[in-house]
Amino acid sequence: MAKTNASIAKKARAKAEADFATWLMMAKLGSFEDLPANAQEFLSRYRARFGEMSEAKSKTVAVSEIYLTYYKEMGGTGTAPEPEPRPLSKSPTDDNVVKFQKPRKPDKPAKPAGPAAAKRPIPALLIFAGMVALIAAYKFLAG
Repeated sequence: MAKTNASIAKKARAKAEADFATWLMMAKLGSFEDLPANAQEFLSRYRARFGEMSEAKSKTVAVSEIYLTYYKEMGGTGTAPEPEPRPLSKSPTDDNVVKFQKPRKPDKPAKPAGPAAAKRPIPALLIFAGMVALIAAYKFLAG
């Protein structure tokens, strides 16, 4: 039976973490009233704890409350086992931060030596102006 309680605890913990993150994001986006009543209660208690403790500690307590509720609802018996400690990130804010990196510029090919190095591409506007001048000259001379 302990193995069953352990698997229930693992599922309850994962669901609690996912639900809390979802509820918190929905509340931040202005959809607090659209959440189920139990979610609103958990988030209200979470917000009330801000004055007493840090945000990270408040989140931990809220997820633990949700976990205990889910553990009982999923049929866990006895005291809910403590979840396995999660690996710590480099800093407490890394959990919710997505870091964007600029794409690396490809290395430029080596410039060829000799006469090919002296050639520069001709701008498109210069080519267009030359074509217009040729057409105008042809019409003037032909007509």
